Amino acid sequence: QEFVTVLVRDPRTQKEDSWHSYIDYEIFIHTNSMCFTRKTSCVRRRFREFVWLRQRLQSNAVLIQLPELPSKTPFFNMNNPHHVDHRRQGLQDFLEKILQDTLLLSDSRLHLFLQTQLSPEDMEACVSGQTKYSVADAIHEFASSNRRFPIEDEERKKGKADVGSDSESSSSRLRPSDDSISCGYKASPASEES
Repeated sequence: QEFVTVLVRDPRTQKEDSWHSYIDYEIFIHTNSMCFTRKTSCVRRRFREFVWLRQRLQSNAVLIQLPELPSKTPFFNMNNPHHVDHRRQGLQDFLEKILQDTLLLSDSRLHLFLQTQLSPEDMEACVSGQTKYSVADAIHEFASSNRRFPIEDEERKKGKADVGSDSESSSSRLRPSDDSISCGYKASPASEES
């Protein structure tokens, strides 16, 4: 039976500049679904990227009522652990509901959002064919540049041995857009599910 486990966890404060900070969240995916290019992935996203994703999904699936994101309140305090955890849980609920809809699962933006660190602008360019790399190239390149999962490393090595030495492609210019990526595998998904 197919499954998709998504965890939104590990909120971290990131400095944008000397005056502005934001919180980003680690999105961990573990799945056996045929819809996904990688079976395990881990990226970091901030709230406004979730807002962008919801808007794009809604514009592509007009007849579907998408779940709501946690409300963006002017009283949100990133130093208040309750506020941060409430938002984290709301983001996880949002993704869990989206990943149950087969129509939404067919949107390439969703896969780029969940399995690469591309910016929204780069995701749009990739989906609309304005890049030299495909959606699958972007996901594979990000996974190989973010080698944190032993299982993924073994699959990659095995794949390279099968394919030969011509596995380099134009996607080699793809790099994560955020230096703050560190998605260490902490525990099995079953032990962290709430």
